Amino acid sequence: MAAEAAAVRKAAQHKGPIKVIWTREDDIKGGRYRPIFVHRLRGGIDDQGNIVAWDQVIVGQSFMKGTPFEPMVVKDGVDQTMVEGASTLPYQIPNLRVSAHLTEAGVPTLWWRSVGSTHTAFSTETFLDQLADAAGVDPLVVRRKLLAKHPRHLGVLELAAEKAGWGQPLPKGRARGIAVHESFKSYVAHVVEVSMGEDGLPKVERVVAAADCGIAINPDVIKAQLEGGMGFGLSAALFSSIDLEDGRVVQSNFHDYRVLRINEMPDIEVHIVPSQENPTGIGEPGVPPIAPAIANAWSKLTGQRMFTLPFSRAAAKA
Repeated sequence: MAAEAAAVRKAAQHKGPIKVIWTREDDIKGGRYRPIFVHRLRGGIDDQGNIVAWDQVIVGQSFMKGTPFEPMVVKDGVDQTMVEGASTLPYQIPNLRVSAHLTEAGVPTLWWRSVGSTHTAFSTETFLDQLADAAGVDPLVVRRKLLAKHPRHLGVLELAAEKAGWGQPLPKGRARGIAVHESFKSYVAHVVEVSMGEDGLPKVERVVAAADCGIAINPDVIKAQLEGGMGFGLSAALFSSIDLEDGRVVQSNFHDYRVLRINEMPDIEVHIVPSQENPTGIGEPGVPPIAPAIANAWSKLTGQRMFTLPFSRAAAKA
């Protein structure tokens, strides 16, 4: 932006202030984008229903490669921002392997709110639910067992489940899903209730969030950030998509780049875990758990797994 303003000032031969404003169309068609990632996961379950193996392969773009940050972030050919949330998986699984592979797509990318956790939380939390289904175990019970050595993950998980009434009957046509994730040293769990929307997509009716970000210096800010992060993540999970034709972005404004509308916002409850730990970030950690929680609830409601984001894209291909 600064370079563009300087170029305009020079061309205009103007000595006063310069104000550069992009139109929405400029912004959508000429910005940088969330990088595409593909995950392949395989797991193993023993005769007692215990998860004994986890193998995750991640392929995608690095927005750190070729920047001044590369020496600090890219180690042994692995961009740490690509694997965060997967390489740091908190679940106690005896045989764990995570590998990453860089690819080039020719699309300018940059970090997106919650960086690597935007895609690793979705892949890991939905896959864990798949393994729980295969073992015939409740998703909350599986997480409790595997998080025994991670009390802060467990704390937000238990609080969200309790406040959401996990295990209690729901009205007909609704189902619950759960997800928990740590990013920026803060811990967030979401329990969602979904129904079938008129468009055939998940309609998120209720979200119960629990967060542990250390000492809650300003609880109102924490609540606002979690609500906003959830809404941001919900837009991306359900609707927001960029397409390219002949190297050009197709979408141009909110009529074809869909975001969540105010009447689509679910009922939200935010609960904060009392803590004496050092305060940590809360602007981004509210994003990662929402998409997997919705996908997990949708699977319970319909028996169908969503593997592609946004869900509208997956539904169109079905």
